[in-house]
Formats: sequence, structure tokens, C-alpha cells
Amino acid sequence: MKIREAQQIYREQVKAYQAQKGAVSKQLQHVRLRMEASPGSQETYGEEAAVLELTLDKLNDKQQEYQDYLSQLSEQYCAYWNAAAADQQADAAQEYAEDMSKIMEVARRLMRGAIVPASDEQKLMEFSMEMYQTAKNVGAMAQRQKREKYETLWGEEEEKEYADPQEAAENGEVSSEGPQVIDAAAVMADTAQ
Repeated sequence: MKIREAQQIYREQVKAYQAQKGAVSKQLQHVRLRMEASPGSQETYGEEAAVLELTLDKLNDKQQEYQDYLSQLSEQYCAYWNAAAADQQADAAQEYAEDMSKIMEVARRLMRGAIVPASDEQKLMEFSMEMYQTAKNVGAMAQRQKREKYETLWGEEEEKEYADPQEAAENGEVSSEGPQVIDAAAVMADTAQ
């Protein structure tokens, strides 16, 4: 089951249990008012009040179980989200390191007085104008008769596609089975018996 689906199912259960608890609480309040209104009816209304209190307790317990599972699902959601984001960051760091290596190589080639493609010089200028000027000055001082000519280091750059962290988190598989989904009416009926 997908995390998104599980979250939806258990959120609906929590809402249903909350609504049932509200209804049972109102019934319990009315029974207590009737008990206060007619003091001789303690026995009659006392049993009904006890059943309603037990029902309310069972509903509370089951709702808390679902709420705890929703917390586990949130932790799993965050783990998937963070994993997808970490992949993106790792690739970005690797690309940055590769670009830095290329920039340093362009600067080294310029310092040797070699001819490099204008696009490579442009990348070096965009990175650091000071480094570019220094490399050009050192290259001019080398005054080499025979200058080497290089092809661009960047070539054709491809755009990487990354998984959307939210989509990855919502579509991640639930790592543990959740509590059995029991309708609030069934819990109430079980208590009334």
C-alpha cells in the first residue's frame, strides 16, 4: 500500500472516530442530566451511562492507535522525501566538483599559453574574473611559439530528471502493516453487548 493511500484511510478513520466520540459524549451528557433530574433513577440510567463511558473509552483507544500509526506513516513519508532530496543534492555536488575540475583545467591550459574554446574561457570568466585574468597574463608571459588547441571540456550537457520528493514520499511503500481498520459503529456495537 502506498503511504498516501494509508494516510488517507487512517485520517478518515480518525475523523470518523472523532465524530462518533462526539455523538457518544452528547448521549452520555444527556443520560447524566436525566440522572440528576430524577434522583430515583440512578439504577436505570447508571447502567446506560456505564455502557456509554466504556464505548467512549474503546473509541478513544482505537482512535489513538490510528493516530499513532499516522505518526509512523509521517516518519516514513519524511524518510522517502529526504532520500529523494539527498539524491538531488548528491548529484548537484558531484556536478559542481566536475565543473570545478574543468574550470581549473581551463585555467591551467590558459596559463600554458594554449588556445581554448571561447565557451570554456567564458565559463572561467563567469566563475572568477580574477582567475581568468591571472591565467591569461601568465599564458601571455609563457610566450610559446607552438600553442596547443583544445576541444571544449563541457561538451553537450544533459539535464537530469529527479523524482519529486513529495511524489516519492506519497508513493513509497508502507514498511509495516497498520492496525486493522474497524468501523466505529462496530466498536460501539461490540461495547453494547
